[in-house]
Amino acid sequence: MGGGPSEGPRRGRGAAARGGAKGGPRQSPQRGGGRTTPARPRELDARIEERNRERYANRPQTGSARPSGDQEGERLQKVLARAGVGSRRACEELIDAGRVEVNGEIVLEQGTRVDPEKDEIKVDGLTVATQSYLFFALNKPAGVVSTMEDPDGRQCLGDYVTNRETRLFHVGRLDTETEGIILLTNHGELAHRLTHPKYGVKKTYLAAVTGPLPREVGKRLKEGIQLEDGYARADHFRVVEQTGKNYLVEVQLHEGRKHIVRRMLAEAGFPVDKLVRTAFGPIQLGDQKSGWLRRLTNTEVGMLMKEVGL
Repeated sequence: MGGGPSEGPRRGRGAAARGGAKGGPRQSPQRGGGRTTPARPRELDARIEERNRERYANRPQTGSARPSGDQEGERLQKVLARAGVGSRRACEELIDAGRVEVNGEIVLEQGTRVDPEKDEIKVDGLTVATQSYLFFALNKPAGVVSTMEDPDGRQCLGDYVTNRETRLFHVGRLDTETEGIILLTNHGELAHRLTHPKYGVKKTYLAAVTGPLPREVGKRLKEGIQLEDGYARADHFRVVEQTGKNYLVEVQLHEGRKHIVRRMLAEAGFPVDKLVRTAFGPIQLGDQKSGWLRRLTNTEVGMLMKEVGL
């Protein structure tokens, strides 16, 4: 994708677009400046932290990866802090609690040195992305093309990340009129696995359709719908909300064929009025606003890597 400092502005890009993770192109003075990206509720972070403390409280202690006297590499707590795990002091406390592993061994010695480009570092069993990798989630608005550059000048994903010093690319695609979460990264192997059918990463969608909706439609979708390019099966289906003849349904599937959700529902007799992807694997859209880009947390990156065996 574009986005290097040498590029000039293109049509549709504004000051907010060049501002990085605080949102996409500014359409009016009311959008953009002064807002902050929605964060996870503090209560959720507190519950996760408490659960991890309980999980690792009685874990057996083993040796460290490298003694602190070895001057090769960087200090582990510094690497963890730079990766966004927490402050230097917080990372030292994680090491003391036996919650940090390097190459499969729990590290207990402060000052242990590691090579962030070669060593596998985990916190609470989840891999820490210590290399120069970037991971973002964008809530793509309707009308945005799922490409990093568009020769026709249409608004595209590249308009939301124009000031990055490294080339990012999108993980899979969303139809132009489909909204919701799409991942951006420069980690090629992770992106490849997340979209490869072998790993079966599930995507969750909310679709607005017009009823009445018979009870057996969910069973039919899960058993398989015959499309022009073969059968397509939903992994999960449920009615989320009904107001008269208007239904909001949730569809989860691991396929990535073009227009797959729209085609399945249309074939079942219920054309989609609006479609939003609410989750990509373990990464939830949550209350992230349309057009906003946010950096994935270290925990989220670890969950994605675990999902595809990295």
